[in-house]
Amino acid sequence: MSSVTRLAARQETAHRIVSEDEALAVARRLADEFSVGASRRDYERALPHEELDKLSASGLLAITVPAEYGGIDVSNAVLAEVTAILSEADSSIGQIPQNHFYILEALRHDGSEEQKRFYFGRALAGDRFGNALSEVGTRTVGDYNTRITPDGAGFRINGRKFYSTGVLFAHWVAIFALDGQDRLTMSFAPRETEGIEIVDDWDGFGQRTTGSGTTILRDVYVPADAVVQHQKGFERPGTIGSVGQIIHAGVDLGIARAALKETIGYVRDKARPWTDSGVDRAADDPLTIARIGELAIRIEAAEAVLERAGRKVDQAQVNLNEENAVAATLAVAAAKVLTTELAIDAANVLFELAGTSATKRGLNLERHWRNARTHTLHDPVRWKYHVVGNYHLNGVIPPKNGAL
Repeated sequence: MSSVTRLAARQETAHRIVSEDEALAVARRLADEFSVGASRRDYERALPHEELDKLSASGLLAITVPAEYGGIDVSNAVLAEVTAILSEADSSIGQIPQNHFYILEALRHDGSEEQKRFYFGRALAGDRFGNALSEVGTRTVGDYNTRITPDGAGFRINGRKFYSTGVLFAHWVAIFALDGQDRLTMSFAPRETEGIEIVDDWDGFGQRTTGSGTTILRDVYVPADAVVQHQKGFERPGTIGSVGQIIHAGVDLGIARAALKETIGYVRDKARPWTDSGVDRAADDPLTIARIGELAIRIEAAEAVLERAGRKVDQAQVNLNEENAVAATLAVAAAKVLTTELAIDAANVLFELAGTSATKRGLNLERHWRNARTHTLHDPVRWKYHVVGNYHLNGVIPPKNGAL
C-alpha cells in the first residue's frame, strides 16, 4: 500500500464485536439512543455527526469483514436485521452505511490481498467509507462521465457525482470512474485528498440527513494500489449487488416498523373513533384493529423473506457459482419488492388511522412517508418484478449489476 494512503489512516480503534448476537445487541442499544433525536434531526436537518462517530466506535461497521482479515463476517440476514434496527430508530442513519458495506463487499470480490488487508483493517478501526457513484446528465442511471486516466505511477480522476450517500461523514471516498477502455473502477481516496470537494446540497424531501451531497472531483490523484477493477465483479457470478440490495431492503423494513409503531401509539392515545364505529376508543374500532393486524402480519412476512434472502446470499458467498448467485439475486429482489411496498403502505396507513390531527407539522409524523418514498426510489421495483418473472417464465438469467 502506498505511503500516501498509509499516512491517511487514522489511529483510532473501534470496539471489536465478536458474535452475531453481540452485533444485534449493539444495534439495539444504539437504536435506543438514536431514536431520541431522530424527529428533531429530520425537522431541522441536523446532520448526525455525533451518532456516526458512535456507530464507528461500536464496531458495527466492521461486522462484514471476512474472518481471515480479522472480522466475524456476519450472516447477511444479520446484516439486514442490524440495518432494520437502526433504520427503525432513524432511517437516515440506517441508510448511511449501505454504501460502506457495498464497498467492503466489492473489495472482498476484486481487491488485491494487500488492498483487503489494508482497507478491511481500516474498517475494523472504525473508518467509514462513503461513495462517489451516482451521476446526473448521463444517458441512463447506470452510465458515467467520470474518468480515471493514467498519471505517472498513479491516476487522476475528474468528474462530478450526485447523491453521494454518506460522503459527508466518510473518512474514505470510494470513487467510481471509467478507465480508457470504459471499464468501471473503484478508487479509494482519503476525504481530505486535494481535488475532492464535497458540497452539502442534498435537498430531497426525505432521508434528509444522510449526508448525500454532491462530490466534485478535480484532478484527484490516486495511487495505483488504491484502484480496484470494479467491472470484474459483474463479469462473473457474484454477490455485490445482492449485499447492496439486502441492506436497502433492511432500511425499508425499519421504516415500516417505525411507521407501525407510531400508528399504534397515536391510535391508542390520541385518535378519535369514527362516528359510525359504535365504540368509545379508536383502538376498539374493528376496522382499525384489522388494518393494524394486516400490517403486523405483512411485516412478519417481510422479516421472514428478508432472513431467507440473507441465507441465500450467505450460501452464494460460501459456494459462489451461477446457480447460487442467481438464487440470491432472486430472493433479495423479492425481499426488496415486499419491503418497498410495505414501507410506503405502512406510512400511508399511519395517517389513514390516526386522522387529520396527525398531519400537524410539529408532530413530524410525515417523515416516515417522506423517507419511505425517497429511499424506495433507489431501484425501481417494477424492474425487479420483471427480472423475477423473466427468469421463471423464460429462463433468462438476471443481469449482473449493483442493483440486483
